[in-house]
Amino acid sequence: MYEALIVGAGPAGLNAARVLRKNGVKNIAVLERTGDAGGLPRYCGHTGFGMMDFRRVWRGPRYARALVESVGETPILTDTIVTGIEPGGIVHVATERGLESWQARTVLLATGTRETPRGPRLVSGTRPWGVTTTGAFQEMVMKGLTPFRRPVIIGSELVSFSALMTARHGGVQPVAMIEENARITAQRPADVLARMIYGTPVLLDTRLVAIRGGEKVEGVEIEQNGTRRVLDCDGVVFTGHFVPDAILARLSGIPLDAGTHGPMIDSTFRTLDPNVFAAGNVLRAVEHSGMAAREGQSAADMMLRALAGRLPDAGRAIPVTCGEGVNSVWPQRVYAAEHGRVVLHVSVECAGQDMLRLSCDDGRIVAERRVRSLFRHRLELPVAASLFAGVATLRLDLV
Repeated sequence: MYEALIVGAGPAGLNAARVLRKNGVKNIAVLERTGDAGGLPRYCGHTGFGMMDFRRVWRGPRYARALVESVGETPILTDTIVTGIEPGGIVHVATERGLESWQARTVLLATGTRETPRGPRLVSGTRPWGVTTTGAFQEMVMKGLTPFRRPVIIGSELVSFSALMTARHGGVQPVAMIEENARITAQRPADVLARMIYGTPVLLDTRLVAIRGGEKVEGVEIEQNGTRRVLDCDGVVFTGHFVPDAILARLSGIPLDAGTHGPMIDSTFRTLDPNVFAAGNVLRAVEHSGMAAREGQSAADMMLRALAGRLPDAGRAIPVTCGEGVNSVWPQRVYAAEHGRVVLHVSVECAGQDMLRLSCDDGRIVAERRVRSLFRHRLELPVAASLFAGVATLRLDLV
């Protein structure tokens, strides 16, 4: 019997382990399906990691080492695959000894996210060597490999610029970044910096039509403003279009949210299985490692409350649903309380300046906030928990 089992040894999982251990919980284990702990940062050779949990600015591998070191003697069991979770905290694990069943009072899902590769994007053309995702590209560069010299980067999310920095770290000069929409997905002026510092133009309103080449990539066919042309390159890096890695939750019968595609949680990070919590990018895709780290810490605080029997009764949870103009919201359930506040994280359908409005079942406005929304960006709506008193259901609209 464990006090806590943590599935995933990335920023969310290891920060949770650190908080639990610091608060006296000793019987913990972190389970990691790959051969190394530290999550995706261990492949990112650029700086920008560690600010929100260590108050330092490190390169990815240094940050990953700090995460591992921070949990002290807490066992991190690598090459260990969790195959399922049953009610009551029963965790089925595939180890080098075979299949085993363990039990824990609390379980944290911190399985992270994954990029969408070429196949599901339905890009036509040939199947040459040199087509990869950001994660695979970063892993190759960190191992001293150079898969190509002049690739194109598909996408303009934050991770796309991470791929650009990795390219520079590995002596690779991308020909261009390609974005289908009229503006980049990441915050500006990332596109200006890409051109001025890295010498890589960002082509907006540009669609990848096909990949060309025989044994290796020789170019890509793109369409910009209705005109097609071929861009010479020797590689293609598909970035972004992240989805939560929620396969374990799905196989375990833990309900997923239709909007976020991650596990449904309440404002204590608890899923609909009262023994199972979830934090980090498994909840939605995708935030930076600092946000995942902070959520891991917050989830650990709630796990401590659960171990002490101080969490609210799950039967008192108030559901929050998506209304007009809202794609997704999490947490999907909240609790009324005399003190404190709940932050609703919201994804909206379109860009613009609008009012984010939270209403209860009788139509009364509980909270609202004027926001400036951007494509694929998430918004936050802080709400005092006392405002939920006497409310049965809540609905969020962009009006």
